Amino acid sequence: MGETKYIFVTGGVASSLGKGIISSSIGKLLQARGYKVTIQKFDPYINIDPGTLNPYEHGECYVTVDGHEADLDLGHYERFLGIQTTKANNITTGRIYKSVIDKERRGDFLGKTIQVIPHITDEIKRNVKLLGNKYKFDFVITEIGGTVGDIESLPYLESIRQLKWELGQNALCVHLTYVPFLAAAGELKTKPTQHSVKELQSLGVQPDVLVLRTEHNLNMSLRKKVALFCNVAEEAVVQSIDASTIYEVPLLMQEQGLDETILKKMGLPTGEKPNLEPWKEFLKRRSQATDEVKIALVGKYVELQDAYKSILESLSQAATYNDHKLKIEYVQSEQLTEANVDEKLGHVNGVVICPGFGSRGIEGKFVAAKYTREHDIPTFGICLGMQCIAIEFARNVLGYPDANSVEFNEKTPHNIIDIMEEQKAITNMGGTMRLGAFECIINKNSKAYQAYKQEHIQERHRHRYEFNNDYRKQFEDNGMKCVGVNPESDLVEIVEIPALKWYIGTQFHPEYSSTVLNPHPLFISFIKAAIGK
Repeated sequence: MGETKYIFVTGGVASSLGKGIISSSIGKLLQARGYKVTIQKFDPYINIDPGTLNPYEHGECYVTVDGHEADLDLGHYERFLGIQTTKANNITTGRIYKSVIDKERRGDFLGKTIQVIPHITDEIKRNVKLLGNKYKFDFVITEIGGTVGDIESLPYLESIRQLKWELGQNALCVHLTYVPFLAAAGELKTKPTQHSVKELQSLGVQPDVLVLRTEHNLNMSLRKKVALFCNVAEEAVVQSIDASTIYEVPLLMQEQGLDETILKKMGLPTGEKPNLEPWKEFLKRRSQATDEVKIALVGKYVELQDAYKSILESLSQAATYNDHKLKIEYVQSEQLTEANVDEKLGHVNGVVICPGFGSRGIEGKFVAAKYTREHDIPTFGICLGMQCIAIEFARNVLGYPDANSVEFNEKTPHNIIDIMEEQKAITNMGGTMRLGAFECIINKNSKAYQAYKQEHIQERHRHRYEFNNDYRKQFEDNGMKCVGVNPESDLVEIVEIPALKWYIGTQFHPEYSSTVLNPHPLFISFIKAAIGK
């Protein structure tokens, strides 16, 4: 196409309006037109990455194929576009400042005083353009985290101002705001949007497109009013109304011509409107499904759905492709006991034992693993969930009641789960786990192989502890098979009990590689088994 085009997505009025979904939807529409598209997220917090953040603070930590711990919005980007993101797709203020300070320490600035402008803004601009310059994307969509008016976002907005000036028609700003409805007055209010745009304009950035987040339909007169007061063309004011699923948003944006407006503003031909047939077929199957499949999510962060975002989306996609509606039941593992497990899990079709870190709620996961194993309920243990499956098996089948992980008890006499050899000398917490995609070879005589239909796979990891191979023979002799192994490290990646309907644990995170049009085979297989229960 020639020069890379840059689209910036900013937010105003309130956080959590869905900048990631709008960014993904724009990317999907441009991709459907044949353009090579990627999306990156700039987060204003000073952490180097979200890897050390509590899920209550920031939701799920997503992992890219190259082993970067990233914001959960990268999961949306990958699921919508079917692309793989990397470290370059998620930048934080911490990384920007660290890079500049490292350069200063090396003497790269030749003794100059280091300032926010130009040094910090130049580093931001360099990272914005890196994907376009290095990988020759047609479009690089950059989502700016936070809300206009946040003090920590100012260097990013100044960088956008400079880039819009430097790049001309090759740069465009999409601003997402909120139009609240005051029930007492029975009115939709545009003043917060006007103030948000004015704040953006005061920083030298004029939005080219406004996306108005709303729970109620916005009529044309209201949109014209917003266009007039915000200096935006009428056709460039679109609404993002509540949808039954986030996957409807690209079609809602297409109906309002958002992609055509962007192309026109950037001097590109609009051409024919893409039909998005596979996407529409997915939504059709989703809407037509009537039978429910009940899946219990056993974890310690169940009151915060964003903590298991990728798992929820993977289950939802798999249910759709099995022509069922997903009904999730959240089970707090801290409160799960032998006394109430039948009440909590006895009526569900399948159980996911969730990943995580730390000992809180761990005994409840052992209770869940024992109950589902003894009652032959399809069970999927992911990362720590897989380790819990193994520990429970050692306690109640192998006869080691004190079996444990050294993560929870360093002095356990039966360390079924041990710290990985390369992790023993590590003291820093951030970015030091086994991270990213690794090879796995699957035993052909396994349910895992039946799901994947291939022997060699590659999946993403995020862990410090591993299955202890000293116990491998005992496990296999007693019915739990180690059916997936890393060819280099001999790390056990997949365990299963063949005698049961579907009882599988994976050390890796399959949820990271499930997309709308290519759902993950293990989730498809798990949901199918759950439906048959």
